[in-house]
Amino acid sequence: MNCRHCKTPLTHSFANLHHQPISNAFLTKKQLEEPEVYYPLHVYVCEACFLVQVAEYKKSDDIFTDDYVYFSSMSSSWVEHARQYVAMMLERFDLDVHSFIVEIASNDGYLLQHCVERGIPCLGVEPAGNTAQVAKRKGISCVQDFFGTALAERLVKEGKKADVLLGNNVLAHVPDINNFVRGMKILLADNGVVTMEFPHLMELVANNQFDTIYQEHYSYLSFSTVCHIFETQGLRIFDVEQLPTHGGSLRIFATHTENSWHKTRPSVSRLYQVEKQANMHNIAYYTGFQQQIQTTKKALLYFLLEQKKNGKKVAAYGAAAKGNTFLNACGIKSDLIDFCVDKAPSKQGMYMPGSHIPVYDPTYLRQEKPDVVLILPWNIAEEIKTEHSYLKDWNGVFVTAIPELRIFTVETSP
Repeated sequence: MNCRHCKTPLTHSFANLHHQPISNAFLTKKQLEEPEVYYPLHVYVCEACFLVQVAEYKKSDDIFTDDYVYFSSMSSSWVEHARQYVAMMLERFDLDVHSFIVEIASNDGYLLQHCVERGIPCLGVEPAGNTAQVAKRKGISCVQDFFGTALAERLVKEGKKADVLLGNNVLAHVPDINNFVRGMKILLADNGVVTMEFPHLMELVANNQFDTIYQEHYSYLSFSTVCHIFETQGLRIFDVEQLPTHGGSLRIFATHTENSWHKTRPSVSRLYQVEKQANMHNIAYYTGFQQQIQTTKKALLYFLLEQKKNGKKVAAYGAAAKGNTFLNACGIKSDLIDFCVDKAPSKQGMYMPGSHIPVYDPTYLRQEKPDVVLILPWNIAEEIKTEHSYLKDWNGVFVTAIPELRIFTVETSP
């Protein structure tokens, strides 16, 4: 197996979460009686370019189907994040009704709806049919396809060039990252700007975020590696911001290498040096992560076993991909967690892959009054705790397990 960027043979293991089902492949009750397909979830690191990556055991067009269950608008904090982004970009780059914005992996229109409200022409690229249809109902033009050089060339032939080309949490999702980045160069206008947001590998390691490893994430990205990938495809990163989203993300700003309009800012060399000082340019940095996974797994299992021993009712909140990865990595089934709740109607009435834990509407918490609620999407834990502060009515507590096991009463902040 070779690196998906530089083709160097992969020999160094980063994390092995063993065999798992697809993280968003929810099951009906009938399907519980049928065989469930598992795929290896083993992550390697390239010793040449330090791209951390999982082998493409599951094809992307089998993951992002018309039954794809992730809808970005289910998180109010994420929608607000998108609104603030649009406002910032309009001001920083003087965008107006004559500009053209393209979002790759536009999902249900959580971001482009803010462009439509301001009268900015825009286009969404979204492979999953169900989320694309929701965006279209919001008045957003969408192309239902995977992004790459072929689609970029087609759009250019149609007279489309992007003044802003953005993608939030998509760069890690593409199996052919070289083709994807090359496609962005093709579609980008001469003085255009690319922005990409993605979880920062340094935060993943520092905060033990192994639950963000799943088949939909083909790559786990450091800033240095992304700079190198962009450079090889004719794009130059001229600015970078560190964000708190998803446990610690980066927002990069890029343009054509030959473009002198957007000057490279000190933030680029500064973050490059931070990664270098953290030893991310050395293969030794990537060893030892497997032991962190084992420590977290054992702590949660001991905690859940103790709760069950004491007759407590345990629920989970958020049937997100990271939660499914986490539960399956820990070997947790419905005997340790009674049920899960989630806002997404597409998940309600279904069963979580692997663990087979049933999923209900969040109102089920009031009905069942669990003693413990394990928050699986820890990155929006504050939002969840605020919305469901009524757990105090029966002395229920919230728990998070990443980066370590923590127990919160409703009144306690992390």
